[in-house]
Amino acid sequence: MPEILQISQLGNPVLRRRSQFVENIQDERIQQLIDNLISTVKHAHGVGIAAPQVARGDRLFVVASRPNLRYPQAPTMEPTAMINPRIMASSTETVKDWEGCLSIPGIRGLVPRSRSIEIEYTSRDGKLHQQELTDFVARIFQHEHDHLDGIVFLDRVESTKELMSEDEYQKQFVNLLSSVQTRQHI
Repeated sequence: MPEILQISQLGNPVLRRRSQFVENIQDERIQQLIDNLISTVKHAHGVGIAAPQVARGDRLFVVASRPNLRYPQAPTMEPTAMINPRIMASSTETVKDWEGCLSIPGIRGLVPRSRSIEIEYTSRDGKLHQQELTDFVARIFQHEHDHLDGIVFLDRVESTKELMSEDEYQKQFVNLLSSVQTRQHI
């Protein structure tokens, strides 16, 4: 039975360590970690979570984009475990957008990321996957990939003027978006 794990918070040294390559994907410990990460990210209303965020040093994360309280406009996809992920190529076009993090509650930052990326990862069944990701899902991948290298989104914000509280973000963007959608349906 999957369990909900405690999420490490900013300041915990585990968030600044480089993760280790996963050698045996079929190891029961790795498979259980994947199940626990999926349960944890759903419970926390996140769209992705990396092993370091739950104090594990394995090079893996889960991308679980879906509309939720924190990201109401997120596209829906099945939670996908990405083991030993790599960014093979990145577009030169970058886009700034607001990011938050389960390990840094209460803060959002405007983060520049590549609009599209070519990636490679191994799935939990041991199969190698290569694909191109764009827009929001590419942003999630890059955010989680950073966690594997001990980087948090605050490291990528270009100015402290591009930070805001989660409450203010919800007021300015989520509530505004909601009212626009309501007017469009009338």
